[in-house]
Amino acid sequence: MAEIQTHAAEISDQFEEHLDLSTDQVAERLDKLVGEYKLPLDEAKRSVRNSYMNEAGIERDDMASGGGENDEVLVNTIDQDEQWVDITVKVVDLWEPRSDSISQVGLVGDESGRTKFVSFTTSELPLLEEGKSYQLENVVTDEYKGDYSVKLNRTTEITELEEDVEVGDSNVTVTGSLVDIQSGSGLIKRCPHEDCTRVLKNKRCSEHGDVEGEFDLRIKAVFDDGNEVRDVIFNKEATVELTGITLEDAKQKAMEAVDTSVVAEEMREDLVGRYFTVTGPELGRYLLGNEFAESRSVENADELLIKARSL
Repeated sequence: MAEIQTHAAEISDQFEEHLDLSTDQVAERLDKLVGEYKLPLDEAKRSVRNSYMNEAGIERDDMASGGGENDEVLVNTIDQDEQWVDITVKVVDLWEPRSDSISQVGLVGDESGRTKFVSFTTSELPLLEEGKSYQLENVVTDEYKGDYSVKLNRTTEITELEEDVEVGDSNVTVTGSLVDIQSGSGLIKRCPHEDCTRVLKNKRCSEHGDVEGEFDLRIKAVFDDGNEVRDVIFNKEATVELTGITLEDAKQKAMEAVDTSVVAEEMREDLVGRYFTVTGPELGRYLLGNEFAESRSVENADELLIKARSL
């Protein structure tokens, strides 16, 4: 109940210039959606906000931007969901969008570190170029399981900069044995909504409810370097490179077995116990496995990674 009260206070503050709302009123609506209708809290929040926006006759972007100036922030200081901010960043890496609804997705960074960004096709924004620096005004923060990112929207103003933004080195290297592949690995399904990349559980998105998901590949691995364990995520491209199993291969294996878990099990049998050096940025508690090389032991893993980078 304390969590609902906290979110209710945030919503009532957002609408204080538009509607006469009390925190208790908002909390009552949230509590009913969560308790009686069993909606996930994120979905309940969105439903209540949309209802109040319709009642006030305002557009989401108009309300969210508030018509005022945003704070200019460093990417590693972002610690709230749905905050409208300005950032000055360099495009560090661009990934292949998994959906036609996504125009661009990748990493941007500044002196403080790096964060994920997403730009949607419907926003009709100019494309960012890898290696170039930009001032991005009026972007909205997003949070999922403690990891923060930014979303560009139709009100985002993009200004290319002549000066180069220095990006802090947030890459981390882990050398050790791959000791486990966690649940949620292998052939998975993600929410198809354009503003969501959540993995479905029992055909349900924690924010959008029951949906028809889109297939994807990933590995959530646990590495032990002898001193500590680290969680590492390999995206589809890295998973294919690591295992040799393509998305089509995985779908065929799952169809033949009538069980998607066979894909993760095959990966587990092949990878657990092997030694790797993995390098990539940290996002929350996870390390993104952008670069990796196998070794016969921890001692020669660093040497092999240097060789792999030179190829």
